[in-house]
Amino acid sequence: MPETNMTFESAMEELDQLVQKMEGQNLNLQDALAHFERGITLTRFCQDALQNAEQKVKVLSDSLDSPQDD
Repeated sequence: MPETNMTFESAMEELDQLVQKMEGQNLNLQDALAHFERGITLTRFCQDALQNAEQKVKVLSDSLDSPQDD
C-alpha cells in the first residue's frame, strides 16, 4: 500500500521506475509478480488522486457557474 504521505507525483515516479525495471531486466517470476503487484497498488492510488482532483474541479466549476445572490 502507498505510504500515507505519498504524493501523486512520487507514485508516478515509482511507477515509471517499476516499468523500467520490468522492461529492462530479466526478473524471476517472484520479483516480476512483486513489481506488478506494487504497480497495481500505485496505479489505484493515482486513479483515486485523479478522481479526487476531478471532483474538486467540478465543485469549483459548478460554484462559478451558479448565479450569485447579491
